[in-house]
Amino acid sequence: MKVILKEDVEKLGQAGELVDVKDGYGRNYLIPQAKAVLATKGAIAEVELMQKRAALKAELTVQEAKDLARLLEATSVTIPVTTGEDDKIHGTVTNVQVAEALEEREILVDRRDITINEDVKTLGEYTATVSLIGDLKPTIKIWVVKAE
Repeated sequence: MKVILKEDVEKLGQAGELVDVKDGYGRNYLIPQAKAVLATKGAIAEVELMQKRAALKAELTVQEAKDLARLLEATSVTIPVTTGEDDKIHGTVTNVQVAEALEEREILVDRRDITINEDVKTLGEYTATVSLIGDLKPTIKIWVVKAE
């Protein structure tokens, strides 16, 4: 019996896959538990259409990520901090502050995707890496300046 999985089933396959199972397993477990549907011509065509749409969406997402990477490479952010003697800053600059500075420029990046490449202890220029899709990791400049 051929069925199309509606969700991931351990040791069988991923959601959307067309798999061949024994009749009893399909009729008595997969279909009643709503884990699969019978593989009719219409259902197979629908799954193929959904897979094409997903591939197109992933392709668009990759293009959007590349555009965002170009934008980030050309961007630098300024983060004002309070300092003590010898221009040492109180605390440190975090990925949250970098994400907020980018958000002020209407560039939305999740703070968890930002990695500051070195410890920020004094005023100056630093770099941070933003993890996008796969190995796409643009670098942005961070200027740490004294708050007024």
